[in-house]
Amino acid sequence: MMSVMTTPAFQRARSAQAKQAREEAILDAARALARERGVRDVTLTDIAGAVGMHKSALLRYFETREQIFLRLTAEGWRQWSAELRGELARRTHATAPEVAEVVAATLAARPMFCDLLSQAPMNLERNVSIDSVRDFKLVTLEEIELIDDELRRLLGLTELQTVDLVATATSLAGALWQIATPGPRLRELYESDPRLAHAIVEVEPRLRRVLTAFLTGLDTGSSETTASSDT
Repeated sequence: MMSVMTTPAFQRARSAQAKQAREEAILDAARALARERGVRDVTLTDIAGAVGMHKSALLRYFETREQIFLRLTAEGWRQWSAELRGELARRTHATAPEVAEVVAATLAARPMFCDLLSQAPMNLERNVSIDSVRDFKLVTLEEIELIDDELRRLLGLTELQTVDLVATATSLAGALWQIATPGPRLRELYESDPRLAHAIVEVEPRLRRVLTAFLTGLDTGSSETTASSDT
C-alpha cells in the first residue's frame, strides 16, 4: 500500500503577540520580494509561499496584497522622514539648493520606497478598505508635519509650501524611478540608439534640479511679494 506524505497544516496565530509576529513575517517576505523583483511583479501567492502558508491563510492577516504594500509604504514614509529630518537637523543654516539636494538624495537612496510611491495612488490605495487608506494618509500627514518643522526653521516655508514640496518630491521620485528602471530589453534599446539617450534617467540629479527650481521659485516669489508690499 502506497504511503501518502502530507504537509502539516498551517497553524493560525492564537495570541496577539503571535499574530503580530506573523504579520511581521509577511511584511518581511513582501519587502524582500519587492526589492528583488519590483512591487508590481510580486503576487499574493508569492508572498504566501515565501512565508510558508497558503494564500487563504495569509488573508486572515491582510485583506489584500495591496494592503501589505500600503503598510510597507507607510513604513517607508516614517523611515525616509526620520532620515530627512536628521540630515536637516544637523544644519543651522541652509539654502534652497542645499535642502533640495538633501531631499533628492534621501529619496534616491530608497529605491523600494520610490517604487512604492509610484504604486500607492494608482493601485495600492484603490484596492484596500477605506480604513486602511485613512490610516495610511494619517501617517503621511504626521510625517509631513514633522518635516515642516525643519523646513520652516531653515527656509521659512509655510505649511502649504512644505506640503507642495513633499508632494512634488515624492510623486516625482516615484515617477522617475519607474522611468529609470525600464527593464533590460528597453534599456538595451535606449543605450543602442543615441536618439533615445534622453530616455535613460538618473533619479537623483533630475529630482535635485526640479526641487532646486521649485524652492528657488518660492524664495523668488517671497522676495517679490516683500518688495511689492514695501513700495
